[in-house]
Amino acid sequence: MLTIAVRAARSAGDIILRSAENIDRIQVDQKSKNDFTTEVDRAAEQEIIKIIKAAFPEHAILAEESGAHAGNDFVWVIDPLDGTTNFIHGFPQFAVSIALKIKGRLEVGVIYDPLRDELFTASKGGGAMLNNRKIRVTKQNSLKGSLIGTGFPFKKQQHLDAYLQMFRTICVDAAGIRRAGSAALDLAYLAAGRFDGFWEIGLCEWDMAAGILLVQEAGGVVTDFSFNDDYLNTGNLIAGNPRMQQLLYQAIQPHVGDSLK
Repeated sequence: MLTIAVRAARSAGDIILRSAENIDRIQVDQKSKNDFTTEVDRAAEQEIIKIIKAAFPEHAILAEESGAHAGNDFVWVIDPLDGTTNFIHGFPQFAVSIALKIKGRLEVGVIYDPLRDELFTASKGGGAMLNNRKIRVTKQNSLKGSLIGTGFPFKKQQHLDAYLQMFRTICVDAAGIRRAGSAALDLAYLAAGRFDGFWEIGLCEWDMAAGILLVQEAGGVVTDFSFNDDYLNTGNLIAGNPRMQQLLYQAIQPHVGDSLK
């Protein structure tokens, strides 16, 4: 199943790369405020689904563009182009994200950055890899000197005030906070030791499913804002190595109102 996920991600990546050469000709549609899709998203998703269904016709699918496709207890969670806003502006930070849940449990995760040809993979109990090399979260044990990834709640602006309070608290101690615009790649970078921690509000399941497994298999911890594991439902998550995740949780917790729990 990991092999199929990799094949699908690379094939979708090829479509994205070819399209990136003619960005000015791509049709862009707005799904909702600050939420865009393109013909490239749809073509990449169709390619992923075609490859998965050819191998596993009975499996279910949850995809960003086409929604839920009925099937059995094997559910593929697909974001064909995470970072669409970056893509349509020519900003080079976007990726394909594919995860597989079996009976609700994450078992396979693949994130592919076609621009850099970086393939992040994970399987439950099998560790996390970048281009077939083992990766681990950092050993950073303090916010001081840390580099933290995040995402602005641009789709859920009712949480902006709470988010800015979190940002301010973390910014006081951290060496830097980066907001690059692709949660999938942010989580992959955390797993690879490029970030020390990460938090975000209001993600969708397809934004984070593969990245969560990558972080966990790289030795990291992921929770929601209540320090539980309901992140796929709430869309709110805090991640890092065990110590950094705890420190971020402690920094964020005073600013978490009832609407974010």
